[in-house]
Amino acid sequence: MRGELTAESTREQSSAGLSQCTQEEFDKLLALNAAYRAKFGFPFILAVRGYDRHGIIAYFETRVNNSRADELRMSLDQIYRIARFRLDDLIDA
Repeated sequence: MRGELTAESTREQSSAGLSQCTQEEFDKLLALNAAYRAKFGFPFILAVRGYDRHGIIAYFETRVNNSRADELRMSLDQIYRIARFRLDDLIDA
């Protein structure tokens, strides 16, 4: 939205259909992002490969209700998944 994503993140999010969100979906994501950041103090992290925008929103709604400890663990797991996907892409290129 504000040009803060890497080219890889932009491509991955577009592939998951996030660039085709309806206004309602976009507003939902903004609200979830704000609630998540307020509760946990860090951004929501998800390796979006294999998800569509509906699945991302549903998963986001679930995770915002987690404890901070669970979210720290889940966020680190997602960072590892993102890194693995990107390393695999480099190897396969």
